[in-house]
Amino acid sequence: MAAQKINEAHEHIAKAEKCLKTSLTKWKPDFDSAASEYAKAAVCFKNAKQYEQAKDAYLKEAEYHTENKTAIEQAGMMMKEQKKMPEAIQYIEKACMMYMENGTPDTAAMALDRAGKLIEPINLEKAVDLYQKAAGVFENEDRLRQAVELLGKASRLLVRLKRLDEAAVALQKEKNMYKEIENFPMCFKKTTAQVLVHLHRGDFVAADKCVRESYSLPGYSGSEDCVAMETLLQGYDEQDEDQAYRVCNSPLLKYMDNDYAKLAISLKVPGGGGKKKKAAAAPQGGAGGAPSAAKDEEDDEYEGGLC
Repeated sequence: MAAQKINEAHEHIAKAEKCLKTSLTKWKPDFDSAASEYAKAAVCFKNAKQYEQAKDAYLKEAEYHTENKTAIEQAGMMMKEQKKMPEAIQYIEKACMMYMENGTPDTAAMALDRAGKLIEPINLEKAVDLYQKAAGVFENEDRLRQAVELLGKASRLLVRLKRLDEAAVALQKEKNMYKEIENFPMCFKKTTAQVLVHLHRGDFVAADKCVRESYSLPGYSGSEDCVAMETLLQGYDEQDEDQAYRVCNSPLLKYMDNDYAKLAISLKVPGGGGKKKKAAAAPQGGAGGAPSAAKDEEDDEYEGGLC
């Protein structure tokens, strides 16, 4: 089966080359027909799992059919099949530039998103760059719902990379977008994420400011998110590790996106020394015993944090 597809591919290439030849009766190469034959050859090579040859055929198609930008993206996908991710991303980014020039920014943004997903398992930094570029394209097209979703991906990866200053900026932009599209519950969640990021940065003032600014959001004041952050900030400011521990291990924070949940569980209170402030005051069992067990479990995974 593979051999048959390879033979078919070479037949299409021969036809393509014939289309490009000129003669006394044929003064101009037939670029469109040549591109079509190269496209057929690429599919045959792809089906035969000859990805390098498929990539070359897709690039030939793109060369002779300049309106078809997807051929270059397909060349990138052939690199992906060979686990050559940097080369794959280069081709996809090139295709995105051509999509933009051709007046199809949505296609460009979606391709950048796909590229981000491809590279994320091996290169978080590049994935952040691609997600932010895709978000920027959607934002320029006033497609804020799509833009903010991609910004969210970038923010989470920035936290994972411990680039917290950049994460704080990205989260503020996310929050502003959610406010613009009037998705206030998501604004609440982003405020919580902001507080966690700022406290890990050691900037209590910035964390407190995020909560105070959110009071103007409809429904925020007195909400579960608001009360939790006020309680956390009070515990952090008063070096009450027990109070901060309860908030950080509450379902509200523990079931956030994983990167933010880890920030909550690993948060240290200044002067706390990594131990709960009031733990010594409750040596008896019963209600005091359960948090202690949770503490032991969490210490293994997040050593040195609150819990």
